[in-house]
Amino acid sequence: MVRHPGMLHPIYGWGLDTGEIKHEIASKAGEGLGQGGKSVREKKRNFWNRHIKLWVFLILLAAAWIVSSGIRQARAAALQRGIGSQVLRFHVLANSDSHEDQQTKLLVRDGILAWLETQLSREEQNDLALMEERVEALLPEIQEYANGILKERDCTYTARAVLEETYFPRKTYGDCTFPPGNYQALRILLGEAKGQNWWCVLFPRLCFLDCVHAVLPKQSQSQLKQVLTEEEYESLFDPGEDEYRITFRYF
Repeated sequence: MVRHPGMLHPIYGWGLDTGEIKHEIASKAGEGLGQGGKSVREKKRNFWNRHIKLWVFLILLAAAWIVSSGIRQARAAALQRGIGSQVLRFHVLANSDSHEDQQTKLLVRDGILAWLETQLSREEQNDLALMEERVEALLPEIQEYANGILKERDCTYTARAVLEETYFPRKTYGDCTFPPGNYQALRILLGEAKGQNWWCVLFPRLCFLDCVHAVLPKQSQSQLKQVLTEEEYESLFDPGEDEYRITFRYF
């Protein structure tokens, strides 16, 4: 190789021949490419690491929500069972939604409630077990009474009276909400029982003094407090999202 000692390279100085300069340049370029490739790999790795951490976080968050939701649902179901075990409801189902059938439903409701008041003693009205026992014994007479009203109105269908456990949706009376679930109920089924229904609570003796605003009297609140646990009672006064205004008939 022939050196050119008098050649001054602007970067590498004196004493380097052309081959050495080319080799040095190629070497530097290779190092640059290597560092660039390493930088790209690190960026990809960091990208996937961030996304994996995000997905792990979202999965844990979803799992926590599912567990929390399950706990709330289990608690709500337990509260409903406790409340349902201390309540007897009255349920009248109209034959259809026609005006005449709906009016008949209301007449049957009023007639049976007024008649039951004369048949249940004060002791039976204040004791769930005694009331259920008495109502069950009165079923044939209740059914006969309802059919008498239907006959007076020249209805072509008949009534059935049953005491059974049935599902009720969530309903709100003023500031008091009964959760959805199964409750024991005295049910009057008129004809095909496909029309709008009416219902109230026979035990405890809940009533609304104001049918428009559906105010639960202090006396009725006191009766509820006596038959329910503290947690069950307090849960009734957490209305939640859905509210329905129901008229009660007192006896």
